[in-house]
Amino acid sequence: MTTKKVSHVVKRPGLRLKDPDYEIPVAEDLVTTPGIRQNQKDVDFYSRSYPLESQNIEYTADRSWVWTVYSPEEEESHLEHERLQAPVVNAAATSADVAPTAAPTGKDVTEEIKTKARELGFGEVGMTRYDRRYTFKYKKRWTRFEHAICLAYEQDYERTQSIPSSFAEYTHFGTYRTMSQLGLMMADYIRSLGYHAQVHSPNDNSAPYIPMFVAAGLGQLGANGQLLSPHFGSRARLMVITTDAPMTYDQSVDYGIHKFCEVCQVCVNRCPGRALMRDKVWWRGVEKHKLVYERCRPVMARYSGCGVCMKVCPIQKYGMKPVMEHYVETGEVLGKGSHELEGFSIEGKGYFGPGQLPHFNHDFFEIPHGRSEDLLFEQFKEKLSNHEIPDGPAGDEALRSFKKRVEEILAEPETDSMFAVMPEEA
Repeated sequence: MTTKKVSHVVKRPGLRLKDPDYEIPVAEDLVTTPGIRQNQKDVDFYSRSYPLESQNIEYTADRSWVWTVYSPEEEESHLEHERLQAPVVNAAATSADVAPTAAPTGKDVTEEIKTKARELGFGEVGMTRYDRRYTFKYKKRWTRFEHAICLAYEQDYERTQSIPSSFAEYTHFGTYRTMSQLGLMMADYIRSLGYHAQVHSPNDNSAPYIPMFVAAGLGQLGANGQLLSPHFGSRARLMVITTDAPMTYDQSVDYGIHKFCEVCQVCVNRCPGRALMRDKVWWRGVEKHKLVYERCRPVMARYSGCGVCMKVCPIQKYGMKPVMEHYVETGEVLGKGSHELEGFSIEGKGYFGPGQLPHFNHDFFEIPHGRSEDLLFEQFKEKLSNHEIPDGPAGDEALRSFKKRVEEILAEPETDSMFAVMPEEA
């Protein structure tokens, strides 16, 4: 055992409104910089020259494909979620146009908003500027207000530990439904203070939210590509509300996560698809552990959303305070190497303990790439190359069918909500 010297102690509000403060010691050898390392010039360049687009817009081909591999139970679960969530997503989409219900006072309302969010059950809340550099292309005209209220809601602990399973996937959906409704209630409260509020639904994201949560001091980006928040780690579900209400911004914090993840590596070692990278790279101006999408998506689609990288994170399992205290006291990662932390089961594959991973053949990772219209064009070109489209009336009918399908795809609404692409349309 090696006792570590403490560099600083991060003090956060307790998980619930009246809980005592939560103090997290950060060992000296884990210190980097608050937030995340960025090259601002590169972030500016990529946001202007190669702006981000939502995965559900940019990769519509595999978004349709996933419906072909769901089990009947999973398909029904997804359909139910989308049906229940659609009214809330639609309400959020027009929320910026709802007028305030009182006259603004002009005073800073940061503490009033934070208190209300905690009363409603949000475990983490912080304020920052809404960073338009991360806004998805299809949402550029939609976003309206400058200030971002970052809200994190805790996903049920017990169900999360059953990942990957339909049991865990159900609570994932349920958490989004609950927090979406609470977000609409928060917006009503902000309007009662005299200001506008735009709800950025967790089911119709306007941007990658994690950079703004980091800027608001609510955690740091983990090696698993998720926000590691103080109370519930990667078990946090995220949403944003933007507003024109006067407020004071929070500051980013060094929780020691970047160095800790380099020491820990449990999520990297346990990923069934080998989709997580051991070392950081610079990507679009940000230093991060880059996830390999093509290795992750096939596993997520076939095995109840997977989420092993969430389950095996010690900060998710035990909380940031116990994990960092254990590291200070012993120099070790709490739970690393144990079945309690690292074990998981995959339906049809069995149980995998520390050091064990499932095997998938090469064809398993062959999924459609890009947009649906691009895939359709590639398939049509292949048919032409193989002389599968004859001359005459039969060929003309094939062309008309191709044209009709392209028009149908292009007419589909641009939304991050999967409700826009039901299996009968895919």
